[in-house]
Amino acid sequence: MNTKLEQRQKIRYRIRKKIAGTATKPRLAIFRSNSDIYAQLIDDDKGFTLAAASSRDKDISAQKVTKVEKSKLVGQAIARKAKEVGITNIVFDRGGNLYHGRVQGVAEGAREGGLQF
Repeated sequence: MNTKLEQRQKIRYRIRKKIAGTATKPRLAIFRSNSDIYAQLIDDDKGFTLAAASSRDKDISAQKVTKVEKSKLVGQAIARKAKEVGITNIVFDRGGNLYHGRVQGVAEGAREGGLQF
């Protein structure tokens, strides 16, 4: 019987077979731990991270809000950094997590920041 982590890893591999990021349309990869959430814009052709944001950044961690609201702030932060690099279109990679709660919050924050999925 597969553990929860093994099942999530299989889902991640299944998603990664279908999507990949390029320099013009990078992949927004989400990693969710129990306490924090991390987002990266990745160019898979070069294997290079173009921009990153997390709930551990000083301006986000200083705010006393719920984890879902913090993840929305992470989405807005990654959108700001993407605009600085000159990126508007992305591919969303939920990292094997359900599109619900904190993962959905990052996506909504990124959309509010001006990124197009």
